[in-house]
Amino acid sequence: MRRPAPATVRWLILVVLLLAWEFVPGTGLVPELFLPALSKTLTVLWQGRVEYGQNLLVTLYEVGFAMLIACGVGIFVGALVGGIAVLRNLLLPVFSSLYAVPIVILYPIFTAWFGIGSESKIAFAGIYGFFPVMLSTAAGIRTIDPQLLLAARSMGATIWQQITRVIIPASIPTVLAGLRLGGALTIIGVVVSEMLTSAAGIGYLVSRYRTILDSPRVFAAVLLILVLSVLFDLLARFVERRTLVWQTAGRQGRTMSVAARRPTAATPAVA
Repeated sequence: MRRPAPATVRWLILVVLLLAWEFVPGTGLVPELFLPALSKTLTVLWQGRVEYGQNLLVTLYEVGFAMLIACGVGIFVGALVGGIAVLRNLLLPVFSSLYAVPIVILYPIFTAWFGIGSESKIAFAGIYGFFPVMLSTAAGIRTIDPQLLLAARSMGATIWQQITRVIIPASIPTVLAGLRLGGALTIIGVVVSEMLTSAAGIGYLVSRYRTILDSPRVFAAVLLILVLSVLFDLLARFVERRTLVWQTAGRQGRTMSVAARRPTAATPAVA
């Protein structure tokens, strides 16, 4: 008997969860205050589509700029820290220690510096997603075989050619893993900061309707957050597929470098 494909299993799990969301509240096992039916949640979402749409645009605006900080600055700083030994020995332990600190406890500082508008949400979420991207980039660059760079330089490769044809292909799997984690944390950071202090955004709607115990509207906002996270994950998977050639090139380059250093049977022994 053949096992079902992983994609089929994932779809079956999703269907079971949606059916449970729809029918379990009607059985009385879970009060509707804690879990409204899926159909009721979707109805509320459609009826308030204008309000949810406007607040979703605010959240997307904040997530977009926070992603630029987390991913753009994270990759740049990670490349510097991972590629320069002095910076690596000096800053990598500091960044690793800061990553262990719950960044959410520092959110009041961001509100004191930037106010309660979008600026504090963007800065907080950008820093929240910065650390995994930066650390993953630094780790990816540190795993590059020095023989690859030496071979590229010996063949006259310029700095740009070394970056695009050696460094990026060799480190991109680790960098993409950091981008997925950092992007997810960025979305979480924006939503959490909106729930704490905000007058707009999906997180604000969650906090607003939670205080008046309007569960269907709370779950409608939560559903939008889930959709946003799933769309980001699909985008990250698409980028991974598009860069599959680079990843394969990096692996082949490392394999060739190892093979070149191995002595063969035909190589005469050195006296």
